[in-house]
Amino acid sequence: MTAPVRSSASAIWLLARLRLLRLINMTGALRFGKAANSKSRSASQGKRSSRWLLALLVGMGMLFSFTHIARSSVLNLHCKIDTPATCAAMARAHSVESMVEAAADGLHAAHFSPALAAAMTLMVLLMWLVGFLMPLGSRELAQQDWDLEWLVTLPIRRGTLLWARVLERSIANPVGVLALGPLCVVLAWYGNYGWASPLLGAAMALPLLMLAAMMRTLADTGLRLSLPASQLRNLQALASILSMPLMYVGISYSMWSNNSFTVDWARSFPAWSLWTPPGLAVQALTAPSAAGAGQAAALLLAQTALLLMAGMALLRRQLRHGVVASGAREAATAGATASRRAQARAAAADAPSAARSAGTDAATAGADANAPAPSPASRWRIGTILQRRELMLLGRDRNFLAQSLLIPVVIIVSQLLVSGQLSSITLLGQNQQLMAVIAFGIGSYVLLLSAFQAINNEGNALWMLYTFPRRIDSMLKEKAQLWTALAALYPLLIFATGLYFTPDFNWRLLWWVAVVMAGIPVYALIAVSLGVFASDPHAQETQARVRPTYAYLYMMLSSLYIFGLYASTWLQTVAIMILTASLALALWQKARDELPYLLDPAAAPPARVALSDGLIAATLFFVLQLVIGLVLRGGSLGGSLGGSGGGLQSGVLAFACAGAIVYLLMRYLYWRHQTTGVPAVLNARHHQGMASAAGHAATASLAGAAAACAFGAAYLWLLRDTPWWPRHAPSSATLRLLLPLTVLAAPLFEEFIFRGLIFGGLRRMAGALPAALGSAALFAIVHPPLAMVPVFVLGLCTAWAYERSKSLLAPMLVHAAYNAMVLGVQAAL
Repeated sequence: MTAPVRSSASAIWLLARLRLLRLINMTGALRFGKAANSKSRSASQGKRSSRWLLALLVGMGMLFSFTHIARSSVLNLHCKIDTPATCAAMARAHSVESMVEAAADGLHAAHFSPALAAAMTLMVLLMWLVGFLMPLGSRELAQQDWDLEWLVTLPIRRGTLLWARVLERSIANPVGVLALGPLCVVLAWYGNYGWASPLLGAAMALPLLMLAAMMRTLADTGLRLSLPASQLRNLQALASILSMPLMYVGISYSMWSNNSFTVDWARSFPAWSLWTPPGLAVQALTAPSAAGAGQAAALLLAQTALLLMAGMALLRRQLRHGVVASGAREAATAGATASRRAQARAAAADAPSAARSAGTDAATAGADANAPAPSPASRWRIGTILQRRELMLLGRDRNFLAQSLLIPVVIIVSQLLVSGQLSSITLLGQNQQLMAVIAFGIGSYVLLLSAFQAINNEGNALWMLYTFPRRIDSMLKEKAQLWTALAALYPLLIFATGLYFTPDFNWRLLWWVAVVMAGIPVYALIAVSLGVFASDPHAQETQARVRPTYAYLYMMLSSLYIFGLYASTWLQTVAIMILTASLALALWQKARDELPYLLDPAAAPPARVALSDGLIAATLFFVLQLVIGLVLRGGSLGGSLGGSGGGLQSGVLAFACAGAIVYLLMRYLYWRHQTTGVPAVLNARHHQGMASAAGHAATASLAGAAAACAFGAAYLWLLRDTPWWPRHAPSSATLRLLLPLTVLAAPLFEEFIFRGLIFGGLRRMAGALPAALGSAALFAIVHPPLAMVPVFVLGLCTAWAYERSKSLLAPMLVHAAYNAMVLGVQAAL
């Protein structure tokens, strides 16, 4: 007995609802589980995630942003088209915000003029094109949807299936909904529809979204059957490139300072455009009377129905022979036939040249008989095999080439063009700091579009990388090196452009170039590492294989380096460079641990002490010091370690409390998660006994303390006759407070963090010397600038003592001896 066939309307609604639920599940915002009384076996529990909260927050933020842009665009165009003189005078007399609020009141009281309605038609048209082109350029046009061949086997007519696809693409189009929905709602609001504006705006946006869905279906479903894959990829790349300038033109209307040609376009947009679907939607939302609005809405529905019917007829003709151009067997046969034809053409082309060179080859055979044959290995080639493969794939994939290397340039040029500041590029070299910020910003954005996709670009062939006789992290490192070289071209081009217009080469410019070029490989490593965390190889949809959360995190981390470029002193810039490099290494270490388990949906790497643990512990340590110190001082920011007696007392207590909390918390977490490689004060297991461990720690500490104290004493002696030497020796009361802090608390807590966790994490990635240099650099930048050099040497000595003894007691003793020496020298001199 067969189930009854559903009606067309029921089938359309069922398929559209299925697609919408898939879109919601892809974002991770909601999860739908089985009923409690279900008898089927539940799947293995996946890795826990809280992405639903971030997805919800990001969605609400984007909705607010597009609504704000739409409101600002409507009011700015109202001012510049209807009342330009009044608005300009009010902006000069008061502020732009006051002018915008006055324009909002005036637009509510009046009605949309024909010129303003035509300008709004241009705005709606631009957003409609963005809602059509951006989804078209974000997916692979050369491949059909994975469920298309399954859907055509359902017991429904072909026409019903196509109508369902158009409907589900209308409502499951986040870009189109964000681009058109808020704009239509804002138009209805200023059309004096009040709280009915959201409903009317959604009703007028739906026909436009359906037209965009029909155009997209014709492009990616119908053209796939008539165009080769290479042309489809070119079309996809073109859609990606065109969508960005159109979006920036639309956004430019929200800026009052925009007086470029885009405003002239809005002023002179023809009146006949009001009778197109975008114009009719504007008339329906802004008409002064209900009759006019109803007439415009009826005409919009009629035009939409006519265009949809024409598009459906064309789509039926495109799909009259099926939904795929060829199956697997036909594709294999076609490939074999094409290969034979190519071989035949090559043989025909080589035959005349072979005949012509036969005599020459015979004459020179004796002379060349003893010449060695050229070795393939002796020929120089750019990069490694994997990097050459990436370059070859980049040349073949026009869409990825455009998205990774061309779109950043298009974005920058579009921003300058629509804001009317393209001519200011000649002033780029006058502000070298701003030029460095722009250079790093473009380079980091290129890495976001390229190196961030290093894992995702493998697609369904990712499993093949695990079969090669190489570690997968080494292959990813080669990809990061390649994208570092490509992304570095953009900052160099920016600096060259600035020098061309302002030929002022000085040492400060050389410093900015060094800082920017040092940041590119660091952020390439960060991008590749975050791309590993963002990758979901098991996702069916291509768009769902990369979690956008980590892209936003990458942009936040990029802003940290830009803050370093704006730092007031070079020491702050160097400190941020060291911090970001440490962060990159920590993320890379976590990515290396995650890679072997990436294809397993449930398994996770075992807990091990990592560099990220040390960075987190150090950050928590300093934050807790600040918070506890504020609490002890009653919320006052004064009273540091070098202040009055009360401030010094609270500072010592805050240091001890923060260190104890971090130490106990990390120990508890390591015990809770059964973490391996936890540092021990005395490593009895390594030395086969506590006595032996204590002896090795004492021996190593004596040598390390002698070296650190000797360098520190010489540094203080040289500093004695300089302006930086303190003129007043610390009092006996201050020494009594500083002694337990510097000799007991600081060695215990700081050595656990910087040697036990940070040096231990770095030691697991590299040799002892790089780990010692890295941990010593981090240890130095958290101290005052005057003490950085001797503290760096102290960090090297403590790292050597820890490496020799494998126990934390040795670096603790070195640290305590050094601090006691510093206090003694300051008291004596």
